[in-house]
Amino acid sequence: MASPEDVAALTALLGRAPQADFDVVVLSTTGAPVVIRNAPFTADGRPMPTRYWLVDPVLHAAVSRLEAAGGVRAAQAAVDPGALAAAHDRYRAERDAAIDPAHRGPRPSAGVGGTRRGVKCLHAHYAWFLAGGDDPVGSWVEHELHAAATAAAREAGA
Repeated sequence: MASPEDVAALTALLGRAPQADFDVVVLSTTGAPVVIRNAPFTADGRPMPTRYWLVDPVLHAAVSRLEAAGGVRAAQAAVDPGALAAAHDRYRAERDAAIDPAHRGPRPSAGVGGTRRGVKCLHAHYAWFLAGGDDPVGSWVEHELHAAATAAAREAGA
């Protein structure tokens, strides 16, 4: 569970209080939250399909630029559909394992980013990848971010 300091840090990053219990699963070198893992339900009982959130503002902005440049379609084209389907299944199984078997009522569904197939949100895939998830889209994002940083460094030095 998140500490009061984690809740304060996430509130500052989001600009609002978190709506679900969470824990910080990836920290930066300075100790700031990078990725959080959400509970399967919000505090008021609504399903929370997105288990992992990328909350680091610098990484979030970099992934947003990748998405804006057509990254969702590019990732969809680059990643093996079978590997992606298996990743959605693993994500769903992990999230569902955190739900009390006695729970009755609405449940979160689908896989990464709340989708059943394909790619919906690079942020969700990358967050899960950074948290140790076997996600081919997250791996693709990592590669693309590294390539973009390398290109920017070359341009700055030119």
